[in-house]
Amino acid sequence: MLYPCRYKQWLDKIVFIGIRESLAYGFWHLSFSTLYRSTQVVAVLLGGMSILTGHVTAEQLMKYVLYCEWLIYAAWRVEDNLSSLLQTVGATENVFQLMNLMPSDQFLSNGMKLQRLMGKIEFVNVSFYYPSRLTVPVLEHLNISVRAKEMIAIVGLSGSGKSTLVNLLLRLYEPTNGEILVDGFPLRKLDIRWLRDKIGFVGQEPHLLHMDVKSNICYGCSRDIIQEDIEWAAKQAHAHEFISSLPSGYETIVDDCVLSGGQKQRIAIARAIIRDPTILILDEATSALDADNEYYISRLLHAFRNDGRAKRTIIVIAHSLSTVKAADRIMVMNSGRVVEMGNHAELLHKDGLYARLVKTKTDALG
Repeated sequence: MLYPCRYKQWLDKIVFIGIRESLAYGFWHLSFSTLYRSTQVVAVLLGGMSILTGHVTAEQLMKYVLYCEWLIYAAWRVEDNLSSLLQTVGATENVFQLMNLMPSDQFLSNGMKLQRLMGKIEFVNVSFYYPSRLTVPVLEHLNISVRAKEMIAIVGLSGSGKSTLVNLLLRLYEPTNGEILVDGFPLRKLDIRWLRDKIGFVGQEPHLLHMDVKSNICYGCSRDIIQEDIEWAAKQAHAHEFISSLPSGYETIVDDCVLSGGQKQRIAIARAIIRDPTILILDEATSALDADNEYYISRLLHAFRNDGRAKRTIIVIAHSLSTVKAADRIMVMNSGRVVEMGNHAELLHKDGLYARLVKTKTDALG
């Protein structure tokens, strides 16, 4: 009951502040209007008496009244605009702080650009601690080798370090110890913009921009894209059918009320496919898909494995059996370490952590 009470207390404070602000503004507006109209009445009365006694003319009185009108109205507008300006300055303070931030060193330095990226990835004795939790190791002395054009699945309990591997590969973080190699070259020496252009990444909660579906699919692609390419990528991600059923098809503006979580994930998969990446990373990218669509995505990954023209290095983080079983190797992580590795049948035969995860998943479905 503690949290509901705290929530109610803060709501009461917000209501109290809002009421005080409204009362203050209402009192100010009432005072200003009363003074303004009273001034007009007094000016007309005194001016009329002065006209009758011959001290001023009607023309002089009208000039005086109009000057007062303009002066008071201008002062009111200045005060009102000043109040709005102060509120805007407070709201944009964080924006100016972000604008003053300098780019990361990895974007300022000119790294190497390989003539051809094969997609071989190695984690050599990699350890990692998040800056806010220096006493809690996320990865410890990790050694992983992913062959070029290989599909590897990473599974494990929550908090075992699966997504951290992806963040390190994308250089969103730097390893605390150890080194990451791509095609035998240290990751930190490669040009980060060039490398990320070669990597297709789809997360569990993809971010779609408030623009049409077509623009969301081709967003971030460096090559020229035509409508046929967009539709091809959407068909590969099994998204063409539902996109065509939208009110304006590929021209439909993306909104939270228009698309479901699974539809957003399929658009994000299409966005990754259309870039034709050498390395494709799916981090729980099928978690919101139903069994039918997940089956088609698994078939797509299977095609990427066996089609020589489209074959690429694929890293999949998933709990879905249909997706995991399609991998060449399955890597099982626990507490920041790789505890098992092999294909689906080999790991089931070992009867270790992977077998327990599969049994738990099967029992939950059955």
